[in-house]
Amino acid sequence: MTERVRVREIDDDEGQRLLRIIRRGTGSVVTWRRAQTVLLSAQGMPVAKTAEVTFTSADRVRDVIHNFYADGFESLYPKYRGGRPRTFTLPERREIKKIAKSKPAEHGLPFSTWSLAKLADFLVAEGVVDDISHEGLRILLEEGVSFQRIKTWKASRDPDYAAKKARVEHLYAIADGEVIPENGEPDVVLCLDEFGPLNLQPHPGRQWAERGGRHKDPDREPRPRRRATYTRRHGVRHLFAALDLGKDKLYGHIKPKKNRTRFLEFCRYPRSLYPPEIRIAIVLDNFSPHLTTKKDTRVGDWAAANNAEFAYTPTNSSWLNRIEAQFTALRYFTLDGTDHASHKEQGSMIRRYIIWRNKHSADIRLRAIVMGANVA
Repeated sequence: MTERVRVREIDDDEGQRLLRIIRRGTGSVVTWRRAQTVLLSAQGMPVAKTAEVTFTSADRVRDVIHNFYADGFESLYPKYRGGRPRTFTLPERREIKKIAKSKPAEHGLPFSTWSLAKLADFLVAEGVVDDISHEGLRILLEEGVSFQRIKTWKASRDPDYAAKKARVEHLYAIADGEVIPENGEPDVVLCLDEFGPLNLQPHPGRQWAERGGRHKDPDREPRPRRRATYTRRHGVRHLFAALDLGKDKLYGHIKPKKNRTRFLEFCRYPRSLYPPEIRIAIVLDNFSPHLTTKKDTRVGDWAAANNAEFAYTPTNSSWLNRIEAQFTALRYFTLDGTDHASHKEQGSMIRRYIIWRNKHSADIRLRAIVMGANVA
């Protein structure tokens, strides 16, 4: 007669550990069921009865017991594979993304744009990957790269275009955790720009309203016309904003003017959020108050004194600045469909939006607008 399958003899500590797993209200159901099977077997219950109590098959009970013999308590915890492993490694995905965002002419090819076939052939010819299909290039969508219509502001004649673009992209790789910063490189990366001018005028937008035409209520009063703003006696304001890429936090101050003095005043705020020994990098465009000139060296002096680096985007390439997409969302959520009576009211709404945005950075609608506007 064959010997009955039964778990090995367990000691008091192992028995108490099995009891804790079974009595615990949280954790994996799979672990709980396996621990129950082992404990019942240790208490002398036959395989058939254990299968009946645990609502499983006798073969499954035997597998659990044999696995416990071989691996002990490790066999109680499921090891989910998570599906098929990624086809391409992280360095390969990064290189595919980099080449797809470049122009074929930069690689000596007589084409103005990449097609799927040309891009796949080039990646294989250059040894980036051994093989890739059109379907495999779907990873570009996962990396936030889409096929977009060419616009003039996506081209730059800056003689230092390649070096500036490479530096900005390297800083983004540090912020995204794709590259470990070396000694002397910044640990914190911010994107900075101004939004405005902020006028007190009606902004078209969308809202819920009663339908017109044949569905119109005959007793409804006419809709008010937009307010005319030929004369604006209240002036304008400007929003200085910075996006911390590591924390995904947006900071903003509203200023009456947009000059070098106001710019440096705002730079002190994000700098104050980190200890002086932590080096920061600020990505920004070539707007004249952002630059150091022969007559005014305050910007460069401030950067040297505050352990900061200003990384300028190439001329006519402010689209490389990731904060531009945040301004699209700000305009959509805060300004569209408004007619503020004062700058105080308008500024209050913008500040409350920034607070809301930082608390709801994972909001689906917000992320959709930002991703749709982001090209960097």
